[in-house]
Amino acid sequence: MGPKESLERHAGGEVEDAVLAYLAQHPDAADTLDGIVSWWLPQQRYETQRHRIEQALKQLIERGQLRCDRLPGGAVLYALSRAGPPQQPN
Repeated sequence: MGPKESLERHAGGEVEDAVLAYLAQHPDAADTLDGIVSWWLPQQRYETQRHRIEQALKQLIERGQLRCDRLPGGAVLYALSRAGPPQQPN
C-alpha cells in the first residue's frame, strides 16, 4: 500500500468515526449523502472540536493576542486584541 492509499484509508476511518459518533448522539437521524455532508459531519466536527477551540481561545487571551467581552445576554465575544493586558471573561 502506498502513501496515497494509506492517507485515504485514514481519512475514511475518520469519516466513519464521525458518522457513527453523530448517530450515537442522534440515533433516529436519517439523511441523504448531501445532508450528511452538509449537516452531520460539520455538526459532529463542531461538537468534538468545541473543547479544543475553547482551550485555544483561552491561550490566545492569556498571551494577549485576543480580547473577550461579555455581551448583555451573557455570550462572550472574541476579537483581536489592540492593546492592554490579557482579559478573561467575567
